[in-house]
Amino acid sequence: MTARIVLLVTSPRLPAGLLTAQAWDLVRAYPVLTGAENAQTTALRANGADVTILSSPTAAALLSAAGDGTVVWLAAPDGDQRLARELGLKLASTPELAEMELLYGSWDPPGARLLDAVAVMDRLRADDAWKRSQTHQSLARYLLEEAYEAYDAILADDLDALRGEIGDVLLQVLLHARIAEELAEDERWTIDDVAGEFVEKMIRRNPHVFEPGRETDDLDEIVTNWNAVKAAEKAAYPPRPTTSLASALVTLARSSRDEDAADALREALRRVTEEA
Repeated sequence: MTARIVLLVTSPRLPAGLLTAQAWDLVRAYPVLTGAENAQTTALRANGADVTILSSPTAAALLSAAGDGTVVWLAAPDGDQRLARELGLKLASTPELAEMELLYGSWDPPGARLLDAVAVMDRLRADDAWKRSQTHQSLARYLLEEAYEAYDAILADDLDALRGEIGDVLLQVLLHARIAEELAEDERWTIDDVAGEFVEKMIRRNPHVFEPGRETDDLDEIVTNWNAVKAAEKAAYPPRPTTSLASALVTLARSSRDEDAADALREALRRVTEEA
């Protein structure tokens, strides 16, 4: 009987134990090997899997553990690419040693890397002196600068550049939210509060999508509904004084030609730089 080694890859961004039925059948039926204890090993053991830790995993160790049967290698969060490459090269040169399979026990859901982005920002706020020193006020100019650079990439029809510039805008969003976590308790909010408010706002402002019976593809009706809901939202809050920056941005929004919009945004950028 030929040995069989199954490389089981799971998403580190999902709760431990949240696996496919196929993965659960596999780990309950065969010995599971892995390189370190973690939340996933705890979940597997709690649900009937036999898990063994190999402190120095190698291709030879996996082949020895498999013998003439099947073993499951539970990959680390990084996928254990070195070990998988070593095993693959060995079996490519000596295929009679074992069969190797790759099984995804879980996948990252859409948007999962945003969790990584939040974790990176937490680390930067704690360990980077510049980011640790920033406030909402000191960052204001950068938010506009990054928005302009994204806008400029759109005008240039440079989608690769736009991806990077949108990432820079995201940095500003994450850093503002991280700073807000450190405010006094009655002023504090988090990135989850930002996301939650966004979801609620989008549902409110798009009844044609989220309310049964309100479906429409009429663009005028969609815009009218959006503006009406937005006006009602604004009426619930005291008006803020209009600044020169706000006036410049209104001019930008109303510009009918690309060159007019670009000039207006450059002027807004100049003003906010002077006022910062």
